Amino acid sequence: MRTIAVLIFVLSMTACKTTQHAVSATPNKNGNLVGIAHKSDFEKAPYDTWFTKNYNSYSLDMETIQQIKPLLKNIKIKAVMGTWCGDSRRETPHFYKILEAAGFDLKNLTLITVDHDKLAPGNEQQGLGIERVPTFIFYKNGKEINRFVEYPRKTLEKDILHILLENGYKHSYLD
Repeated sequence: MRTIAVLIFVLSMTACKTTQHAVSATPNKNGNLVGIAHKSDFEKAPYDTWFTKNYNSYSLDMETIQQIKPLLKNIKIKAVMGTWCGDSRRETPHFYKILEAAGFDLKNLTLITVDHDKLAPGNEQQGLGIERVPTFIFYKNGKEINRFVEYPRKTLEKDILHILLENGYKHSYLD
């Protein structure tokens, strides 16, 4: 009986605990996608107009992608972008195309879409230090190794390679 009472107490404490849950991406009142998004969200109207165009028109640097490919092992990525942002509309389709060409498992990518205030409905961006979008944060063994912010220093592929090599890459706003 005592075991049952302890179990009920533990379950009630766990059930009452306030937790944040990821919110699937949905359009907000301005038509901007906010929440956790997937590539398939961008392949639907109205986002497909810019996503598909920028995805298909991007020419990959396959030589650099071949160097990136083995470095993606044990990497997880959190990306934050705004469907209202020109830089996000340009870089996010390119980013997807590069990751797919490198054989990256997109299950290891969490894409958070935010509003103009850089907020998501489930507060998924909290603690990520997002100042500009897009921001692509690379993690290895649970620890951030570096991030890409807004636009490339060289090319997106070369910037990703420098991040994964962990050789002191500085994004466009660090000097």
